[in-house]
Amino acid sequence: MTQSTSRFPIIRTAGLDGMLVTFSDALSESSNRATLAFGAAVKASGWSGVAEVSTSLASVFLRFDRTVLRHEALETLLWELLEQQDWQQAALPGGRRLWRVPTVFGTDLAPQLSEAADAAGMSETQAIESLGSARVRVLTIGFAPGQPYLGPLGAEWNLPRQTELTPQVPTGALVLAISQFVLFATTAPTGWRHVGQTGFRGFQLGRPEPIALRPGDEMIFTPVSRSDYDRFCLEDSHFGGASHEEIPA
Repeated sequence: MTQSTSRFPIIRTAGLDGMLVTFSDALSESSNRATLAFGAAVKASGWSGVAEVSTSLASVFLRFDRTVLRHEALETLLWELLEQQDWQQAALPGGRRLWRVPTVFGTDLAPQLSEAADAAGMSETQAIESLGSARVRVLTIGFAPGQPYLGPLGAEWNLPRQTELTPQVPTGALVLAISQFVLFATTAPTGWRHVGQTGFRGFQLGRPEPIALRPGDEMIFTPVSRSDYDRFCLEDSHFGGASHEEIPA
């Protein structure tokens, strides 16, 4: 560690060839905005020796070639860039897209909607209206290739994780906890509640872009009937009828 963690942003070393810039110790809209904007700015800088730039919920990671760029020199570059503006208020990077994804909420496809609605103090109808109208951002991609964490949802959806694991949810499952969605890119166990089901495949090996989403993209999970969901999945085995459009810069 190169400095005290009592103030943000902070810069820390990460192994022999990594550097981590952290904007907060907790997720917030502003800290994620800073992360996305700063990560894009680092990529745009084209610094010689930087081999990789990736983002998490509130941090930017850089991997670099130590034979080209020394730790001290990279840290100086990072501080100079940090001081150029208030990154918590920075504009989000360009090239983002808004995805609209047909989604069945509840039913046997997503059997924990009722439980989640009860925990949030809503009826199922109110929950579907709330979740189906929320416009959420891809905060980061992780856990599995192409699998996004999405949010933030309103405070009413700040539900704790389950105390027991659900043994498995299918690809395309929309699960919820701590004011966030996760859209599963593969089958896996989860401690989050399964509230919606989509035909969206976030990771498809062999396609020109195997990972469909980018950090900063936004998504709306449009409620549809089971029959419409079945039809969308039959017609579009890749994304279950999802569409997207560019978000104006």
